[in-house]
Amino acid sequence: MTWVEYLRVQYGLLKRLVAGRDVLSDSERSVVTEFHKLYYEKANTGGTWQDTYWMGCKILKCPLDVWVYQEILHETKPDIVIETGTYNGGSASYMASIMDILGTGQIVTVDITAHGGRPVHPRIHYLNGPSTAPGIVSQVKTLAAGKTVMVILDSDHSRDNVFRELEIYAPMVSKGHYLIVEDSNVNGHPTGLDHGPGPMEAINDFLVGNPGFELDSRREKFFMTFNPRGYWRRV
Repeated sequence: MTWVEYLRVQYGLLKRLVAGRDVLSDSERSVVTEFHKLYYEKANTGGTWQDTYWMGCKILKCPLDVWVYQEILHETKPDIVIETGTYNGGSASYMASIMDILGTGQIVTVDITAHGGRPVHPRIHYLNGPSTAPGIVSQVKTLAAGKTVMVILDSDHSRDNVFRELEIYAPMVSKGHYLIVEDSNVNGHPTGLDHGPGPMEAINDFLVGNPGFELDSRREKFFMTFNPRGYWRRV
């Protein structure tokens, strides 16, 4: 692709964004896909999304997605965000910072491994164990009881695990609030070709056609997202 062709595609993207259109032409989609692959797979050399930090804490997310998270938190102001997959606690720290600005909200974040050096914040409650284990689920339900709930699934990205998490955590999401399934970009959507069935396949098997949730494609307005078809609102 020549620079003239590239600029023509970018101009087309801008026009569609201004017009509020989220349907891309084939040439526009190819630009997004190739940039996505470059951004995501650059991590193999230790760069890009594996070298991204929030206030000094590694956050393994695309900045375009976390900006959308900020918008969702501001719009819906959930009492509690349930997050599966904590790792270093970067995303929990980020959301806690946004909640500090909003003046409301707590995060319950679950990980099978208790990584050291996680951020300490009064809005963050860490739980250690498998997200689908009955004991962990019971603790989450107790902490979320009587509260408006948003859920983010970001633990083991195998199809079977994500499907089981959807069975457990989707019913906890409050009406008007969001269920976000992360990393649905793997297994060729468009990256991670050797991953095997993952979040996208779980979405297709559990959420597509589920009358309790509607896909909010507006949340993909920045065109590149690690969570394609991953933003669902409880109706």
